[in-house]
Amino acid sequence: MNICSYICRRKMRPDKHKLEKAAFILKTIAHPTRLAVIGELQLHPELTVNELMEKTGCEQSLLSHHLINMKIKGLLEVRKVGTSAYYKLKETNLGSVLDCIEKCNCQM
Repeated sequence: MNICSYICRRKMRPDKHKLEKAAFILKTIAHPTRLAVIGELQLHPELTVNELMEKTGCEQSLLSHHLINMKIKGLLEVRKVGTSAYYKLKETNLGSVLDCIEKCNCQM
């Protein structure tokens, strides 16, 4: 079972290592811009910074900051072609976390 499935469907006894990994992922994506990036990369397997700027409405400097952070923490991969950088999700099931959040009926 991958970590995203574990976060969404945890019915087993908590496993400390998996809970720590889940907390790390949740902390890493806990920003509207990062969630938007994940959502766009779910729809489009690979996007440039300019394409992500257009789709998220985020300024280049702020978006680059978030992309670098997500790359360093292992959530994104980057492929360079000339002067363009193409980003994609390293963990393709990460979108299931967003699906789980959208389906959540928490009274907050």
